[in-house]
Amino acid sequence: MKVGALFNKKLSKGILGRKESLAKVKSAIKTNDKVIWMHAASLGEYEQGLPVLEKLKTKFPNYKLLVTFFSPSGYDNVSKKNTLADVLCYLPFDKKKEIETFVNAVHPSLFFTVKYDYWYHLFEGLKKIDCPIYVVSALFYPEQVFFKPYGKWMVAQLKKYVDCFFHQTETSFSWAKQIGLHNGIVAGDTRFDRVKQIKNRNNFVEFIKEFKQDKPLFVFGSSWEVEENIALELKSSVSKIIIAPHDLKRVDYLKKIFPNALLYSSLKEFGIKDYSTHPILIIDNIGLLSRIYSYSDVAVVGGGFHSKGLHNILEAATFGVPVLFGSHYRKNPEADALVQFGGAQSFSKELDMVVFIKKLLSQPTEMVKMGQKASEFIESQPNSTAIILDRMVNYQKML
Repeated sequence: MKVGALFNKKLSKGILGRKESLAKVKSAIKTNDKVIWMHAASLGEYEQGLPVLEKLKTKFPNYKLLVTFFSPSGYDNVSKKNTLADVLCYLPFDKKKEIETFVNAVHPSLFFTVKYDYWYHLFEGLKKIDCPIYVVSALFYPEQVFFKPYGKWMVAQLKKYVDCFFHQTETSFSWAKQIGLHNGIVAGDTRFDRVKQIKNRNNFVEFIKEFKQDKPLFVFGSSWEVEENIALELKSSVSKIIIAPHDLKRVDYLKKIFPNALLYSSLKEFGIKDYSTHPILIIDNIGLLSRIYSYSDVAVVGGGFHSKGLHNILEAATFGVPVLFGSHYRKNPEADALVQFGGAQSFSKELDMVVFIKKLLSQPTEMVKMGQKASEFIESQPNSTAIILDRMVNYQKML
């Protein structure tokens, strides 16, 4: 990573940020403080762990909260809006002495990591101070290293150190048991709890209702080039389109292929009274997408047409709209489940999605039914956070 940082700003940011982690912890956490520590690789894992962290804060208000990240994208996004954690920082590199110093400074009463970010010296250091280790929204699948002959040592460490895996699915638990990891339960995916909260909050976004004008609105969320090409194919068929790229660096490209599109920042700066002649709006601000989905009639979620992987489809589904995406989503079991439930559709080719969308436009009742299925799917999921809290905390020890 240090070599890569010479050529990559993101890697450089992560290395520089790690130099501040120990000082941040020592400044915020004192010897007598009680601490709950959540680790998330990046932003998506943070969102999965957040409902659990919020409930722990409610249950133990006198405990301080530490959240660590591996990725700069997770740290950067959360640091701008954090109101929950007492300390936000990068997880130090997994070097024995460095990790031991960091763990001793934190001295947590409880630690959990989200999904599958495991570090040997970190787990070893936590066990030396008798801190329980949990994995929230755990996900095992056969392509992982644990299922290879050379992964047996890693499995042995997980068996030795992790107190409980809270699996997202029965399938994940089944795979884990095949390699001897029986210390777990099926708790479901905490992201369902998160998106239920999102649905019930105030989702108002300035100018979006005026732009939509009671016409069918297609939102292309976290888009990559393929999804943007689909929007280009549909611009003459769809009344209103909003495109929110996965990276704001894509805005310049979007302005080239949609030269007459509005930019959201220009609405805030200048204001526009007549939106009738403007069918396309490009979102060039961060943090609005989950709210914008509440205005949509159909959501196209990016990332599923290549190996980068599918972005969050649940933020759209919770608002009761059909969700469409590409077929590359090995790490997203909820995508298969939503398709099977009837609230989503996946496509291996972009042209197939274009044809399907045009068909939906001609069958508005089917569009509504599909959206209702998406909403029903979200509401049918168990309260994963409550299940985890019930099993996670040794209340006597914590108190």
